[in-house]
Amino acid sequence: MSNKTSLIALLGATTLLSPLAMANTPESCQPVRFAEVGWTDITATTALTREVLEGLGYETTSNTVSVPVAYAGMKNGDFDVFLGNWMPSMASISDEYIDKGQVDRLGANLEGAKYTLAVPQYVYDAGVTSVEDLDAHADKFDSRLYGIEAGNDGNQIIQQMIDDDAFGLGDWSLIDSSESGMLAELNSRTQSEEWMVFLGWEPHPMNTNYEMAYLEGADDYFGPNLGGATVYTNTRAGYAEACGNVGELLNNLSFTLSMENEIMGAIMDDGEDPRDAARTWLQNNPSVLDEWLQGVTTVEGEPGLAAVKKALDIDS
Repeated sequence: MSNKTSLIALLGATTLLSPLAMANTPESCQPVRFAEVGWTDITATTALTREVLEGLGYETTSNTVSVPVAYAGMKNGDFDVFLGNWMPSMASISDEYIDKGQVDRLGANLEGAKYTLAVPQYVYDAGVTSVEDLDAHADKFDSRLYGIEAGNDGNQIIQQMIDDDAFGLGDWSLIDSSESGMLAELNSRTQSEEWMVFLGWEPHPMNTNYEMAYLEGADDYFGPNLGGATVYTNTRAGYAEACGNVGELLNNLSFTLSMENEIMGAIMDDGEDPRDAARTWLQNNPSVLDEWLQGVTTVEGEPGLAAVKKALDIDS
């Protein structure tokens, strides 16, 4: 067989194999396994991403674990993706894994977030505007600082403030709970205008459901600009390269405060299932898919945007 004949035969075989064989998804990329940490914002963004991935033909799973377990799980290959790397507050947990090459930090998926101590507005109006004001009113607060689940970065920062006796808080106690438990306590106390200081953040419906204010002065612990935060996508080491199509989507993902607040409100206030809330939001705001699905295909190598729109019942 001549070289020319061989080349024609090879090109013909390649044509027959494309795009299905050439776009085969490696077995190691199915399913796409997400870690969640019980925070409604990450529940919302994970639900959005799962809706898109399943529209592309991927299987997905999600497990709710603590932050330390999420990172250990990515290191050990038990999880592929975590969408909730709040920085800089989470640096004490995440950076060790990232610096050792055990977890990869991809791009930012949310800008303009905040994460620090907060109080009800009536407490702020009474003169507690900074963490430096807390200890002077220790009796009204019962010397308690309300956090969320044990082991998360926010609780660790609060505990460090206590351990350092920062702002006279050395004899205060951190109350471990959960997002829902802390909010239940906040709801109860605001009914009778009892005082409370708690871990607050945005995006979150708490910012519109309660009249609240963030405390100044904790820059050395939570960072400047009221714990101003950027949220990053993390993956197990090498995942975005090994599973390039999913990696392309993950690198394209970009959320907004208003987007997350709306979906979180549907979940928390209206009792919607997270996946239903995410699907409804995407159906009402399909333009975000144009950016997210740039260069992304289905598992069979077909155009991703058309497939996801079809799966979500969005008119093209």
